[in-house]
Amino acid sequence: MLNWLKEKKPKPGPERYWIADWAFNIVLLVWFTSTVAQPFVVPTASMESTIMTGDHLIVDKVPYAPPGPITKYILPYQVVKRGDVVVFRYPLNINLPYVKRVIGVPGDKIKFAEKKLILNGTLTEEPYAQFTGGNLDPYAANFPTLPPMSFIYPRGSEMLRDNVKDGELTVPNGYYLCMGDNRENSDDSRYWGLVPRENIMGKPLIIWWSFEASTEHLATYSVDQVINLVTNFFSKTRWNRTFMLIRSYPLGR
Repeated sequence: MLNWLKEKKPKPGPERYWIADWAFNIVLLVWFTSTVAQPFVVPTASMESTIMTGDHLIVDKVPYAPPGPITKYILPYQVVKRGDVVVFRYPLNINLPYVKRVIGVPGDKIKFAEKKLILNGTLTEEPYAQFTGGNLDPYAANFPTLPPMSFIYPRGSEMLRDNVKDGELTVPNGYYLCMGDNRENSDDSRYWGLVPRENIMGKPLIIWWSFEASTEHLATYSVDQVINLVTNFFSKTRWNRTFMLIRSYPLGR
């Protein structure tokens, strides 16, 4: 009798295992991309030539994450340093990820004189910086000494009002001055203000793929974008940038 019951006991269908496997993989992927690493594509030229338009990045989200009571002893958390390239939530729209370089950390006194960085009273070299965007506003080259001649956001005006004295910006606690390496083609802290620490999400580690495309193609998904990708995959892929590491620069250290 017992043997008969065992034989008649229905077996779970194989589809249940298939669904469970996919559910587990999806949960794992969501957890991994939200807490460990996440892919991003760069749609603008503000960080050229360190990071090019069309670079696809893997961003490490562990170093700047809030440490837990146990994980603080086992995970490689880091403080945000000058010269780090970081991904952060744009202060004017936290749904938009931005990538820039940290130029000033809390307590730093910063000013530029004819595109040259003076950090805490010392002329500081920036080998990564370039000037190819055509922004001729003297404010951009002499931040924050000269008044802006072009549009500046209210947050930027508040920064100049509250944190500039004697032609120098003093970075307040909990905030960072972030700028693009392509100084004449970068919408950055000079115009919309400082980046709160809680907005900083992680640091880009590697360019896993780089594809030559316009900002318009990268900003939206369209049929034209798909056709461009399929027909020009080999010719427009920047093979020399594939798996290129993104490194910080020891700025003022």
